[in-house]
Amino acid sequence: MVADCLFCRMHAGQVPTTKIAENAHAFAIRDINPRAPIHVLLIPKQHIDDARSLDWGHAEILAGLFILAKEVARNEGLAERGYRLAFNVGPDAGMTISHLHLHLLGGRRLGPEG
Repeated sequence: MVADCLFCRMHAGQVPTTKIAENAHAFAIRDINPRAPIHVLLIPKQHIDDARSLDWGHAEILAGLFILAKEVARNEGLAERGYRLAFNVGPDAGMTISHLHLHLLGGRRLGPEG
């Protein structure tokens, strides 16, 4: 845990949050500033700064993150319609919290990004 990391503090129970799903490797919360009708953040329980910090030792964590995303998409009614999964990496991409997290967006037709 990184003491000044909001997501680490959420996972540790130091910051109240409503988890909508969880597994051994990650938890899911609704984004407080949604960009689509459904916007969920999937957050690894282990602190990883961002995708640039990933290596082969993180394979199981990433698998857990994507399995949780599939579960959330199914629970939100998006599995058949489709949804977007996206990582922001660094400030130019809009990353505001330095803890790897995966955005799941859906609930409407999504246009091109970037």
